[in-house]
Amino acid sequence: MQKNLVAEFLGTFLLVFGGCGSAVLAAAFPDLGIGFAGVSLAFGLTVLTMAYAVGGVSGGHFNPAVSVGLAVAGRFPAGRLIPYIVVQVIGAIVAAALLYIVASGKAGFELGGFASNGYGEHSPGGYSLTSALVIEVAPTLFFLIVILGSAHGRAPTGFAPLAIGLALTLIHLISIPVTNTSVNPARSTGQALFVGGWALQQLWLFWLAPIAGAALGGLVWKLLDKDD
Repeated sequence: MQKNLVAEFLGTFLLVFGGCGSAVLAAAFPDLGIGFAGVSLAFGLTVLTMAYAVGGVSGGHFNPAVSVGLAVAGRFPAGRLIPYIVVQVIGAIVAAALLYIVASGKAGFELGGFASNGYGEHSPGGYSLTSALVIEVAPTLFFLIVILGSAHGRAPTGFAPLAIGLALTLIHLISIPVTNTSVNPARSTGQALFVGGWALQQLWLFWLAPIAGAALGGLVWKLLDKDD
């Protein structure tokens, strides 16, 4: 179990440091920013690489919503949920802290949104609470189906991390303009703690919606996986 938790910490750390780091440091870099597409790819690559690196140790969740969805689908012991979620959140907070240290080293640094998730006036595109709820629930549902399906015994072996990483990239390409893309409560928590104020006030949605979507995804997969 200890090795599992270390692997989850490392995977969540890199997801936040790499994904949010690309948004904070590189997305709008003067004259050579990577933009939404680059940030989307950064999130997908972090999951892909760490799933190959430590997925064999812990299962490669790196996300409280994924852990919940796998438990609902019967693919993860419910008794391990709390320890996994705790280390995932800690990994995200440590990554956000190191990212803050790096970002604040630039002259004239302003914290701004710090890649936090938000809706209403804090949505990148000004989208409403309803839009944010839908864009967090639905993609997380399908993300769980991709995870469960690609790791199923009937799927080609060895390609699950690739499918999962590409799915997360696609989700970000769709939803960054709406909420800055969470689908991961740990990722949202780490950034919100440093922004405070509005980010903490809106954080509830980025726990509720991804977990609800993942739980629904787990239930849908149970129906798909039933023997006729």
